[in-house]
Amino acid sequence: MDKKLGLTALTALVLSSMLGAGVFSLPQNMAAVASPAALLIGWAITGAGIILLSLALLLLTRLKPELDGGIFTYARAGFGELVGFCSAWGYWLCAVIANVSYLVIVFSALSFFTDSPGHVVFGDGNTWQAVLGASVLLWMVHWLVLRGVQTAASINLVATLGKLVPLGLFVVLAAVAFNYDRFHFDFTGLALHTPVWQQVKDTMLITLWVFIGVEGAVVVSARARNKKDVGRATLLAVMAALIVYLLVTLLSLGLVPRAELAGMRNPSMAGLMTRLVGSWGDVIIAVGLIVSVCGAYLSWTIMAAEVPLMAAEHGAFPRSLAKQNRRGAPSASLWLTNISVQVCLVLIWLTGSDYNTLLTIASEMILVPYFLVGAYLFKVARQLNRPGIMAIASGASAYGLWLLYASGPLHLLLSVVLYAPGVLLFLFARRGGRGTAQLNVLEKGAMALLVVASAPAMWMLVR
Repeated sequence: MDKKLGLTALTALVLSSMLGAGVFSLPQNMAAVASPAALLIGWAITGAGIILLSLALLLLTRLKPELDGGIFTYARAGFGELVGFCSAWGYWLCAVIANVSYLVIVFSALSFFTDSPGHVVFGDGNTWQAVLGASVLLWMVHWLVLRGVQTAASINLVATLGKLVPLGLFVVLAAVAFNYDRFHFDFTGLALHTPVWQQVKDTMLITLWVFIGVEGAVVVSARARNKKDVGRATLLAVMAALIVYLLVTLLSLGLVPRAELAGMRNPSMAGLMTRLVGSWGDVIIAVGLIVSVCGAYLSWTIMAAEVPLMAAEHGAFPRSLAKQNRRGAPSASLWLTNISVQVCLVLIWLTGSDYNTLLTIASEMILVPYFLVGAYLFKVARQLNRPGIMAIASGASAYGLWLLYASGPLHLLLSVVLYAPGVLLFLFARRGGRGTAQLNVLEKGAMALLVVASAPAMWMLVR
């Protein structure tokens, strides 16, 4: 039987799943859409929102310790079978797409060492050589997780420590070289020809993306040695990640002008590091990025396999996905997840999609599950009549609604298209009355609406 996870392993799992590829491209991503003023406002909103979300997760692990699996079980307990399934389906799709994006960015980073202007090997991570290499890495990690979640989590702890070294080095060097006049120049972004509030909106999906994974400890809560460690690990990892992100983005704007930073090739931290230490800068960051992404990929593989397992145990996914091997690893759902990742890698090669495309899709699919966490805590707080808990629940729910608004109508259309196929899987899983509760009229109507709405949504997206 697999050993349980302690506080250190859980914290590393959450931190590693958040600190992936995004932090290394964050300087350019943010500079392209926002001024220093907008960045400060955007990080204030995101920081407050993500802390409220992590507090909501912490409170739910204390108030509802019997609900293992978090993201799926909270939505199901609060809003019924269909909403629970949609939360699990959306989260699982996000995890699959995130894993594909990590594999793409690993080989995009390796192109620093293999590619030249006249000779492309890995390119943006979407050449056939990159897809072949990514496939080998995919199945190596698959084998590792099959050996047990505790084994994978131990290796992830080492990878988390490894990724903090180049990030810490960059922060120290950038702080020494920081120029306040450069940071303060065009503070409100007049050169962007965009109002500050719109700039703030434009940062929201980027800032959300770098915090995806905040729920990692809750997703694997069934494997925690002590349930109280789940909430503690979440809060510790969020605070650490928030500090890193703030320092990386704000210090970068004091190194080069915003417009120049916006035009840098990603991972933009490599270009900044080259200015700080010379030609070895991009090598340091490229190696750090590869270690960082491999650690994040390992974390996300664990989480991606855990959600179908939990959903299958409650009848929302086919029962066959609840199978575990003798080491306690979720073998059936792991096979489903990694076969899906493999198919996506082939599609990446055929379509030539890149990391940024995948980032947008993955970010959108996590919005509804995150909103439902705050909404469920709101329901629980009303029953308990606890004003403090109600305040946290209201804040977390408001942040979830703000993200849905900031993502824009195009991304919401995309989510409808991706949620609709899940309805067929849900019906298949419940065939013969295998679900734990009968669907009501509202849920049946919502399923029909999702399927019907997917056709015009797809048409509008294609256009």
